[in-house]
Amino acid sequence: MNSAPHILVVDDHKEIRDSVTRFLEKNGMRATSAKDASDMDSKLAKGHFDLLVLDVMMPGETGLSVCRRLSAENRLPIIMLTALGEDTDRIVGLEIGADDYLAKPFNPRELLARIKAVLRRAAQHDTLAGGMAGRKVQFAHLVLDVDRQVLIDREGGETTLTHAEFKLLLVLVERPRVVLSRDELLDLTQGRSAGPFDRTIDNQISRLRRKVEPDILRPKIIKTVRNGGYSLSVDVEVLDR
Repeated sequence: MNSAPHILVVDDHKEIRDSVTRFLEKNGMRATSAKDASDMDSKLAKGHFDLLVLDVMMPGETGLSVCRRLSAENRLPIIMLTALGEDTDRIVGLEIGADDYLAKPFNPRELLARIKAVLRRAAQHDTLAGGMAGRKVQFAHLVLDVDRQVLIDREGGETTLTHAEFKLLLVLVERPRVVLSRDELLDLTQGRSAGPFDRTIDNQISRLRRKVEPDILRPKIIKTVRNGGYSLSVDVEVLDR
């Protein structure tokens, strides 16, 4: 069985699809291409892929919509291709769950380097989550089911986490009462540093608070530390399998 990473390249420009897939195959990876979201869905249903290279601007369902949908389903890592200078697309993509981005036009070698870096981070995250496989983690009034990536409240109600939310919460529950800066959280969840106006972590924390805090206006579980960052301010207990 071929153990090389299998990359799905989704772009409506045939020249880009073909050149990227050829380059990846020449560099030891398997590559399949799709022309749009519908074609992508068909290929995802038929095979296993390790990473998605996804163009933002496509006819039909856009790359941002695809990223939001797949992230909500806790699916594979995503690198987004954005038009040069489209910072809004880049920031939104990262906020909704993309693992990295690359502006067009791009050097194929840089894309390859980004793919390898994201795959390494994904493997580290899987190892981290795998070490807690089958476990449930209790904090405050909630239990995190690691395998299913859902939160369970005292009444048994369940709230599904997106892939990005799960990664962020896993980092926090592994470091209870530790203040983590925005740069540290970005590095631990996405392997990158924050830009001067980067609010990715702030926005992800805000969305996560909506799922964990009894009172979103007075957060007591994930606290903001002035000039510091964020901290999970409650004790954590890993429950027996």
